[in-house]
Amino acid sequence: MSSGYTSIEADIPADSPTNTNSNSNTYNPSSYSNIQQQPYTAPGVEQVAPNSNINNGQGSQGPTTWIERLKESSHPIALLFFIFFRLSPIFIYIFGNLFLGIITQKNRFILHFITIILLVAADFWNLKNISGRLLVGLRWWNETNPIQGKPDEFENVWVFESADPNRYINPIDSRVFWALLYAVPIAWAILGILAILKFQFLYLLLIVISFSLSLTNGLAYTKCDKFGKANNLATDIFSRATGSLFNRLNPFSS
Repeated sequence: MSSGYTSIEADIPADSPTNTNSNSNTYNPSSYSNIQQQPYTAPGVEQVAPNSNINNGQGSQGPTTWIERLKESSHPIALLFFIFFRLSPIFIYIFGNLFLGIITQKNRFILHFITIILLVAADFWNLKNISGRLLVGLRWWNETNPIQGKPDEFENVWVFESADPNRYINPIDSRVFWALLYAVPIAWAILGILAILKFQFLYLLLIVISFSLSLTNGLAYTKCDKFGKANNLATDIFSRATGSLFNRLNPFSS
């Protein structure tokens, strides 16, 4: 009984030498060329090259430039002014004489001194009344109240106000605020040491004023943030650095 199946010859590429024996069904691997298999692509789906850079869900990178970080701030204008007023007095103190030398050669010290004083005063006012309230939800002020039972006598009262704990505080605003709040007094202290070594006692007076105003804001906002991590960190640093002397002179200590 004959079989219903017939033998099928192997597919031999056209460029390979033809087998002279047409009746031979022997498989010869050397007669096949290397054919690269192409992946199957469903209709309507765009094919992606194998070596292309695929982000596999890991490319949601955060902001890389200062402009991008500033755009993520909840109050970008307030943050920009805060950075400007915090850093401009130090910048003008270091490079102010160079710029004033281009404008005039007379009374450079007086112009330099007045410019820095105005910038430091603007920084103190902006930090106390605007930046702290908008960026981290904190505020402080000083009141003069009459003493009960002594109508002719008054006392200074420091008032510290904290925002609702449930209020959202932008992490970028918070980090920049606390970093510059403590970095600027340290910078003024370093400049004061350099002024002493250079015997620049007139500039030392300017540095003392700037350092005092910056330190006052730093201590006041640290006291405002009594429920946050900044207060504990700052208190630990200042207590280790100054010891019991700081605790005696600190007007904000409870």
